[in-house]
Amino acid sequence: MLAELRAETLDPSGGIYGPQSLAWEIGRESALFLGGGKAALLQLAHPHVAYAIDQHSKTLSDPFGRFRRTFDGVFRMVFGDLDQAFRAARGVHAVHERVVGTLDQKVGAFEEGTPYRANDGEALLWVYATLVATAVEAFDLVVRPLGHAERNRYLDESKRFARLFGIPERLLPRDWSDFARYYASMLEGDVICVAPPARKVADFLFTPRRSIEEPLVRWARIMTAGLMPERLRTDFGLSFSPIEQRAFSVSIRSLRALYPRLPGRLRFVPAYHAARRRVSGGARSSSG
Repeated sequence: MLAELRAETLDPSGGIYGPQSLAWEIGRESALFLGGGKAALLQLAHPHVAYAIDQHSKTLSDPFGRFRRTFDGVFRMVFGDLDQAFRAARGVHAVHERVVGTLDQKVGAFEEGTPYRANDGEALLWVYATLVATAVEAFDLVVRPLGHAERNRYLDESKRFARLFGIPERLLPRDWSDFARYYASMLEGDVICVAPPARKVADFLFTPRRSIEEPLVRWARIMTAGLMPERLRTDFGLSFSPIEQRAFSVSIRSLRALYPRLPGRLRFVPAYHAARRRVSGGARSSSG
């Protein structure tokens, strides 16, 4: 898959996308972090992901380190030059290759003893789908609504990102309508459910470690609860009282009014600024 991507890439300095892509236009927005909690919980709601994290990840012992490493890898894939993107992809694949195990109880559609592996195409497809769906949702909510043609274009571009994870082409949705059907069927079916390890990790993620973190963590919990499907919100134990619902609505209205007025140097993630400098010749590429 990487060889195919390299053969298709016209300008390696722009990586798998480049400055004219919708992927850069959407991915550069720091507002996308609004959907980060939802994406994380949706991923945890796949039992293969929950057990893999519970049994193999350092999330509970080093949450901020894992957060930093995860987004560093994603940003290198999206905004790095081609070699940076490939190195990140190979690194993730190598780590995932060691993550294998079995479920210790029946969970949703999976029987006790069901094997899992992090490089399984079906599980990776769900993780990829949560990233696409939450990015579009956050962009729609805060920046501007995307039209149907833009959604199709964004999904088509995102398939290059999916190939960096080794997701087979046969599993990828054809267009946005196909993607929406897959996403809805997963949320409504019995594959996506909250196993005990998922609940444990979620509780940990939304528990402040220091008192100074409490207001931000509480706000992030409210925003995540407001974005989550009701069934999963309940299963994860996320409260969403009338007061919290009002706080969510006020936050969304405020973000819609204020965020688009911010200058690009504040709105856009640092990886995007670095990528723009690189492709314009303002910084030396690290590609080999």
